[in-house]
Amino acid sequence: MSDAIALGPGREFDIIRELLRRWGPRASGVGDDAALVDVPAGERLVVSSDASVEHIHFERAWLTAHEIGYRATTAALSDLAAMAASPIGILMALGLPASWLDAVGELGDGIGEALDAARTTIRGGDISGASDLTLAVTVLGSAAAPLRRDAARLGDTVYVTGRLGGPGDALAAWQRGGVPVPGSRERFAHPVARITEALWLARSGARAAIDISDGLIADAQHLAAASGVRIEIDLDRIPLMEGVDARSASVSGEEYELIVCAAALNVTAFERANHLPITAVGRVIDHVPDGIGVTVRMNGERLAPAPGFRHFS
Repeated sequence: MSDAIALGPGREFDIIRELLRRWGPRASGVGDDAALVDVPAGERLVVSSDASVEHIHFERAWLTAHEIGYRATTAALSDLAAMAASPIGILMALGLPASWLDAVGELGDGIGEALDAARTTIRGGDISGASDLTLAVTVLGSAAAPLRRDAARLGDTVYVTGRLGGPGDALAAWQRGGVPVPGSRERFAHPVARITEALWLARSGARAAIDISDGLIADAQHLAAASGVRIEIDLDRIPLMEGVDARSASVSGEEYELIVCAAALNVTAFERANHLPITAVGRVIDHVPDGIGVTVRMNGERLAPAPGFRHFS
């Protein structure tokens, strides 16, 4: 995207001008072919990208354009939360079908809301035509000591933030032709990137983390594989959204809550500081002699873990 002063004529540039008008000071350093980003001394640049694609991640009938813009941006920012990185900007690439051109301002407003929530700015991007609406977001952050997936250790407790199951419950309602209950719809449409919470956790003894995009069990498996350990999850301890059962909550994707491993955390202090529950749901019990990264128990019995979301499967 270019600064409005330098833009020429044409519909593409009219769209960019309108977005820049809506974003105002939330568009920072826009105007050159690439963004110039300063990283605080002693910290490392943390970069991730995430795509939200119509008919894959959402349907137009489910959400408003504002919610789609907000949700796509927040999903990408959640990757910074997973590594306890402070945001320093995003790049947004929009693939716009002709049928979405009249809604581009609402999309921009949703993106702006997510920027405000994360206290960051947009630093550039791209716009092109597309067959389906696509929002490809690159997030830029910095961290002195980023949390990683490969740092879980034998004996660690496994915690999860928030309450799980709402997004999966909403998706199930839409897929059967129904209407989600308000709480579940809100969790799907308006997730929160747990950036502030992750920074607190990194300062307070967390060793490893991952955000929940594919489901609690699936993402715990990713963390276990990276760390070379086995994690046991107790389904009876999963914090649940109202009306959702533990098995469903364990595979509910696009939660954007955090799974965290630590020797111990001060749960009371976390909840007091962040106004958000955090719950011990399991532990790191072994290295991985049999290749099984996650075991699941419920009512004291070992169960086969259900798979989470997998692309191309």
